[in-house]
Amino acid sequence: MNSPAPHRTAENARVRELEARLNDFNLAVRTAALQELASLAAEGAVALAPEADVVNMHCHTFFSFNAYGHSPSSLAWLAKRQGFKAMGTVDFDVLDAVDEFLAACDLLGVRGSCGIETRVFIPEFASREINSPGEPGVFYHMGIGFTTGQVPAGAGPVLADMRQRAEQRNRDMLARINAHLAPLTIDYDRDVLPLTPNGNATERHMLLAYIRAAQARFGDKSSAALLAFWAEKLGLPEAQVAAAIGDYPRFSNLVRARLMKKGGVGYVLPDRGSFPSVEEFHSLILPCEALPCATWLDGTSEGEQAIRELLELLINKGVVALNIIPDRNWNIPDPEVRKLKVQKLYEVVELADELALPLNVGTEMNAFGQKLVDDFAAPELAPVRQAFLEGAYFIYGHTVMQRALRRGYQSAWAREHLPERRQRNAFYTAVGRRVPPGAQALARLRTLDPTLSPAAILSALEKW
Repeated sequence: MNSPAPHRTAENARVRELEARLNDFNLAVRTAALQELASLAAEGAVALAPEADVVNMHCHTFFSFNAYGHSPSSLAWLAKRQGFKAMGTVDFDVLDAVDEFLAACDLLGVRGSCGIETRVFIPEFASREINSPGEPGVFYHMGIGFTTGQVPAGAGPVLADMRQRAEQRNRDMLARINAHLAPLTIDYDRDVLPLTPNGNATERHMLLAYIRAAQARFGDKSSAALLAFWAEKLGLPEAQVAAAIGDYPRFSNLVRARLMKKGGVGYVLPDRGSFPSVEEFHSLILPCEALPCATWLDGTSEGEQAIRELLELLINKGVVALNIIPDRNWNIPDPEVRKLKVQKLYEVVELADELALPLNVGTEMNAFGQKLVDDFAAPELAPVRQAFLEGAYFIYGHTVMQRALRRGYQSAWAREHLPERRQRNAFYTAVGRRVPPGAQALARLRTLDPTLSPAAILSALEKW
């Protein structure tokens, strides 16, 4: 076999170095690396996959934990290099990724969108588990289609409160787990916050800190002392710990389940005071002219078995879209479970269409082992694939219209010209299909007369 040409080897090494820099906690370092990669790609020095009919509109960045360490810039580059048709970020309790990600998408020519996720309490479902396992009334909820991380003054306190509540929950959990794991303890400020680029830690950051601290204290993964420690503290046989400890995704999920989730020493059952209400969360989303987006797990909980009731309740509170994580609804080894969850997936997609809720789909990427993008070629996804793609065009269409002309989905202009949600959905989906990604197209869109009607805008876009 011939050895690779020296210049090609050097090129590849440089690309790998730049891709690593994309995840540096320093924004200036990330920006410079992205600009150089964009230049190399423009020169043909980096192989880019052709654009394919795949999207990932739900990717956590390292601002709330990405299992692969991806920054907003790194996610945009991933989408460009692998040929994703569109990509969307979402982070727990912060909008720190928005401006960086959209700027990276402009530079690279990627269709992008940005969101935020949190947990809320729904009193109407207080006795029913919804999509937060073991926590009746608690609901994972999202806002999508943000165009900047700089929020209006009135929404600032809501965002600050969300962040403060999340941090307090973390610190309280850490204190309980420290008491259980003693003599092994960690410090939130010293051991957890440095794992984050901007101080927004999650349970997964704490989990990583504990696993690292245990290894530093008791030895590597094969150490008898480490196995004995975890076996005792997790209440498990040493053989079970030994079987899992070499597989980080498996072991981290095991530790998280035993320490942080329901039944674990760090867990406290939340109540209506633990999280904001739907209305409070919407008081952040709506002033930003972003879109409240419900989320769906798998249709098997008591609350999700009443999914029509739930979605109609949330629509009345302002929800206009629905988020789904497809992979966990079909990529299941047990054939009977897979059959049930695939059927539930089809049912909720059909219901979303009936209720005029565009779909936002993705893989999350905030747990080890989750895919970089869904397998849109899977036969199980064939009946819903087009709805997934349409949803990506929809949220991208809103995003570019809001950025270029302040004529996004929630604008007074949209409400006047497109008063029905289904009408509005069709318009922004059409815009998303017709406006190519990148800074040049965004600048061209800004030249349109903002007083044009939706039909006139689409007519103008047809001539591009």
